[in-house]
Amino acid sequence: MYQSKSNHHIGWIDLLRVLACFLVVMAHCCDPFVAQFDNNRGEFLSGSFWGSLVRPCVPLFVMMTGVLVLPVKTDMHTFYSKRLKRILIPLICWSLISPILYYFYLHSGVVTSSPNIVMDDHSLLATITRLYTFIFNFSYSTIPLWYLYMLVGLYLIMPILSAWLNTASRKDMRTFLWIWIFSMTIPYLEMVAPLFGYAGNYGCMKLFGMCDWNPYGTFYYFSGFIGYLVLAHYLVKYPLQWSVRKTFGVAAPLFLLGFAITYIGFLFTQEHFPGNYAALEIVWYFSGINVFFMTFAVFIVMQRIRMHSPQWLGRLAGYTFGIYLCHFFFVQITYDVLHTYLPLPAWMLIPIMAICAFSISALFVKLLSINSFTRKLIV
Repeated sequence: MYQSKSNHHIGWIDLLRVLACFLVVMAHCCDPFVAQFDNNRGEFLSGSFWGSLVRPCVPLFVMMTGVLVLPVKTDMHTFYSKRLKRILIPLICWSLISPILYYFYLHSGVVTSSPNIVMDDHSLLATITRLYTFIFNFSYSTIPLWYLYMLVGLYLIMPILSAWLNTASRKDMRTFLWIWIFSMTIPYLEMVAPLFGYAGNYGCMKLFGMCDWNPYGTFYYFSGFIGYLVLAHYLVKYPLQWSVRKTFGVAAPLFLLGFAITYIGFLFTQEHFPGNYAALEIVWYFSGINVFFMTFAVFIVMQRIRMHSPQWLGRLAGYTFGIYLCHFFFVQITYDVLHTYLPLPAWMLIPIMAICAFSISALFVKLLSINSFTRKLIV
């Protein structure tokens, strides 16, 4: 999500940062519609459609980190000092700010129709509790901050990963990536294994050595977001020597395949596992094979763009971290206002919400950037 000064004018990176950030905002605009389920089938289908379409948003952010930060060129201590404080300060501040904003907003007399938020406890006691329990994990009002917890983990491993990347051959990286790609199919293998007679281990249906007393299976160390870091580094170090026609010829069907699996799979899971929200999320995993298809397709297309970053785009790209941190609150307000006063079908309302929430968030971040103190909250 950050961009180093030496890479400040990489046009396609700036464009990709803005696109990925907008897709994140749009993903959260979908949530209250998806949460309708059978209460409003039309809104659920629209939210599921747009929500499935924008799933590459977070993996694209991780890949940009891989492009701009790897390989690490400093010692571990220097890297941690520079990077972690840029994450931990906003993480702590927004973990305190967001619950307070939600408390006052929800007790201001504004009636929210969002099914997500009404299921959560926003009493004074619950709000105060969130002000210190964020050291354990995020809450509803700080949902976007899950990314920062994960990003800290990536930063912790990057110097170690970088040492390997500096010596790894192209073949070595490809071997890693193929194992990682296989690991993304494991959630689906867990779903189909019982069809072949697999009965699990004392009720635990995990595979490859994972059980109630061991969450670290065979492919654990090759799984998750770390693969997107390696993939981005690989694609920059060894760019695909494809023509524009071949790039689009591969990317378009791959994206459509990933989207079809994501959207149809989401609807199928909701229908056959009603009320099982954990199973429903499997199809939307950012490290799922279907989302990987979509992410890879978008990245290789964007990588082919040759452009200078105009000043406005570079400035907006610089706001994306701040937009990410604050947008969730503005998505809530946008939903309450537009869903109440703009009588449009959900498939139209969601992108309009996203544009409004993104624009308001960008303006808010611009205001925060004026002051040197508040600027620490967003950069």
